[in-house]
Amino acid sequence: MVAEERLALFETAVLPHLDAAYNLARWLTRDSVEAEDLVQECMVRAFTYFDGFHGSDGRAWLLAIVRNSFYTWVRRKGRRATVPFEEEIHVDDGPADPETLLLRRIDAEDLGKAIEELPAAFREVLVLREIEGLSYKEIADVARIPIGTVMSRLARARGLVKRRLSARAGKEA
Repeated sequence: MVAEERLALFETAVLPHLDAAYNLARWLTRDSVEAEDLVQECMVRAFTYFDGFHGSDGRAWLLAIVRNSFYTWVRRKGRRATVPFEEEIHVDDGPADPETLLLRRIDAEDLGKAIEELPAAFREVLVLREIEGLSYKEIADVARIPIGTVMSRLARARGLVKRRLSARAGKEA
């Protein structure tokens, strides 16, 4: 394959999923700067090993690279990222009163904190399913785990998030 064809194929198969790669990296690292560095490293790795890509799902392939690179990053650092994850909240459903906007922001912040507190194995399947919209099979392929494990981790992650949100709501009441 000539360089121009390889580049064009890479741009078509992988580059459209750059936002998804960053999103997963940010949730996993819990730090926007580390996530940017991780995604940059992943894109170099993806381009370097693009000849080994024989599938039709560039998204799952790239997210698997992000996931694997994250675990390498954790081993290299010898610890987990500790900077809290803060996501901007965008409301697109028309004008709302200030009280409604504040409640939405508080709810989203609580949800983000609850997800952030999950162990990485649970956080990754929850982010891949609920935020990135991957199927159980795609998550299993990305994480290299059986579908049953995906379902189990997802159920446990949802349960932990629900308990944490309930506990937070109980403290405020």
